[in-house]
Amino acid sequence: MSVYLGIDVGTSGTKTLAMREDGKILATATVAYPLSSPRPDWSEQDPEDWWQAAIKSVRAVLKKGKVKSADVAGIGLSGQMHGSVFLDRREQVIRPAILWNDQRTSAECVEIESRAGGRAKLIELVANPALTGFTAPKVLWLRRHEPKNYERLKRLLLPKDYVRLRLTGEFATEVSDASGTLLLDVENRRWCKILLNLLAIDPEILPNVHESDEVTGKLTAGAGKLLGLPAGISVVGGGGDQAAGAVGNGIVRRGGISATMGTSGVVFAHSDSVQFDPQGRLHTFCHAVRGKWHVMGVVLSAGGSLQWYRNKLADVEVAVARRQKRDAYELIMEQAEQAPPGSEGLFYLPYLTGERTPHADPFARGAWVGLTLRHGKPHLVRSILEGATYAMRDSLEIIQQMQVPMNEIRLAGGGARSRFWRQLQADVYGLKSVTTNSLEGPAYGVALLAAVGTGAYSSIVEACEATIQIETTAVPKAKSRRVYDVSYPLYQKLYRSLKDDFRIISELGVNR
Repeated sequence: MSVYLGIDVGTSGTKTLAMREDGKILATATVAYPLSSPRPDWSEQDPEDWWQAAIKSVRAVLKKGKVKSADVAGIGLSGQMHGSVFLDRREQVIRPAILWNDQRTSAECVEIESRAGGRAKLIELVANPALTGFTAPKVLWLRRHEPKNYERLKRLLLPKDYVRLRLTGEFATEVSDASGTLLLDVENRRWCKILLNLLAIDPEILPNVHESDEVTGKLTAGAGKLLGLPAGISVVGGGGDQAAGAVGNGIVRRGGISATMGTSGVVFAHSDSVQFDPQGRLHTFCHAVRGKWHVMGVVLSAGGSLQWYRNKLADVEVAVARRQKRDAYELIMEQAEQAPPGSEGLFYLPYLTGERTPHADPFARGAWVGLTLRHGKPHLVRSILEGATYAMRDSLEIIQQMQVPMNEIRLAGGGARSRFWRQLQADVYGLKSVTTNSLEGPAYGVALLAAVGTGAYSSIVEACEATIQIETTAVPKAKSRRVYDVSYPLYQKLYRSLKDDFRIISELGVNR
C-alpha cells in the first residue's frame, strides 16, 4: 500500500507524518527550532531552520514507521500562513522571515487601504481588510525600512513554499495559503493584478498559484538524497495550516465547523460560495477543497497563552513533570480542574501578541483582571483556558450571525488533546464538541491531499469520508454554560474598557 508524507512547517517546529493509503498513521516526528523577537512586537525565523527540520523529521518518520522509501508516492506541504520569505536572484534568503504574529506593519496596513481606495474597496478586491499579520504589508515594510534589501528582492514565498522550493526547485504556492497574502483575488483564485498595480508590487516576484491537490513539482535528486527518498516523488500544493487542518478534521462540506486551539486559535467554517463579514472581522479565504472557500476567525495567542504560562510561570510543574516523566501540561490541567467555572471572577485577556479577530488591534495586550487574595495557580490556569476559549467564541458568534449552519463543532490542536479543555470548550461554545480519529491536524490533511493529487482518491471529500471518524463527544453542561453565558459579555466589555490604554501601554514598552 502506498505511503504519503505530510510536512507541516509550524511556528515552533516542523512536523512530518507518514500516512498509509487507507489513512492509517504510521509515524510522526517533530523537530523544533527557535523564534526570534529582536524588537517588541517583532517575530522572525530563519527559513534554513525549516528546511533542516524538514530533512530531519522526514528521515525520523521513515525510520520510526519502517517505511520503505520506494513506497512513498506523494508529499503534501502545510505551514504557518502569511510569513514572508524574501529571496534574491540567486534564490538566497535576504533577511529573516517575518512571521504571521509580527505586528510591525500597522502603518503599512493604513497605506494599503489608502492605495486601494478604502477598506470596502480592498475587501471587494481581495475579500479581506489589511491586517498586520498578512504578507502584503510586510513587502511594503521592507520597501520603506530596508530599501537595500528591497532592491535585492526577486522572489517572495510563504514558509511551506520555501520548503517546496528546496524539495522541487519550483516557485509555487496554492490558493488557501495565497489567500492570506492579501494579494489574491480570492473569488477568482488568482493573483489580484489591480491591487498589485496599486501597491506597485511587481507580480513577477510571486509564485505560480495551484489548487491544493494539484501536483506542483517532483522531488529532485539532490533533495531526495538528503531526505532518504528517491527522486521524482510528486509534491502537491498542500495548504495553509488552517485549511490543511480542516481537511485533516473532515471540514470539507457545508455546515462543517472546527475550532483549532494551537499556538493561535482558529474557528473555521466551510463555505460553498464566497461569503463576507461586512465589517471585515473574519477572513474569507479559498479552501483547500477545489472550488470551495472558508470563513475564519483567528486568535493570535490562544494555546500560545498556555504555552507562555508554562514557559514563564510554571517552573515547579515543569520540574515535577520531568522527574515523573510526564507532560507538564498534564499537571497544569490538573491544577485548572481545581478551580470552578468562571475562576471565581478572574478574567484573562489572551492578547499577548495583539489580536486579530474580532478586534484587528496590534496594540492589544494580555491581562488578568479581577485578581484577589483568594486566587491561586488553579484560578490563573483555568482563567487562561477560559479567556482563550472566550476569544474563540468571539469568532464563532460572528459566523453564527452570518447564518452559517452548525450543529456541532470539531475540535483540533492541543486544546483537543485534553479531556478537561474539550469539556470547557463545549460549555463556553454551547455546542456539542467532538474530536475525530485524527488529531494530527495540518500534516494529516496534506497527506490526504497528496493521496488525492496522485490518484489514490477521486476527491478530498471521498478521502475524508474514507479515513475520518468521530471518536469523542463533549456535550455542554447546563450549570457551567450558565456561568459562561454571564461571564462572556463581561470578558468582551473588558477589551472595550482597556482598548485606548493598551495603545499607550504598547508605546511605553517600545520606548523602554
